[in-house]
Amino acid sequence: MRLLVAAVGRLKPGPERDLAARYRERAAQVGRSLGFTACDVAEIPESRARRAPDRASEEATAILGHASATGMVLAVYDERGRSDLTSEAIAERVGTWRDAGRSGLVLAIGGADGLDPAVRARAELSLSFGAATLPHGLVRVLALEQVYRTLTILAGHPYHRGNLDER
Repeated sequence: MRLLVAAVGRLKPGPERDLAARYRERAAQVGRSLGFTACDVAEIPESRARRAPDRASEEATAILGHASATGMVLAVYDERGRSDLTSEAIAERVGTWRDAGRSGLVLAIGGADGLDPAVRARAELSLSFGAATLPHGLVRVLALEQVYRTLTILAGHPYHRGNLDER
């Protein structure tokens, strides 16, 4: 199964880009032994359209293009998404998709205008990091950290220690 974070916008050189790269590399390392062939990032250029709906629509075409192959799962980070799923629950879903033979998982992060309704409608899972608005670069870092955490949970690696009440 291929993992891809498709994010609108480009991270400039700096701490966010470095941290995102570190989590992507860690995820790729752990993922190889679990049946994950890649952990990549696709930076989608921000649309230059004048109207917000037109910008979101152009960006949607690119996002949906990454998720168009047969068997691809599309999950999105969206302000309307679920913030109540634990890391273990996310890992369970990803493991189920992998075990079902799904070809890949695209995690989409929209641009400044958010995600087009067509992207949200196509998504099999919509997640949120909470009600607060976060900088785009931090969302990408957090998404890649969650990919890494998901893979360590699936591998039984001690990186994720979980909730003490559940032990």
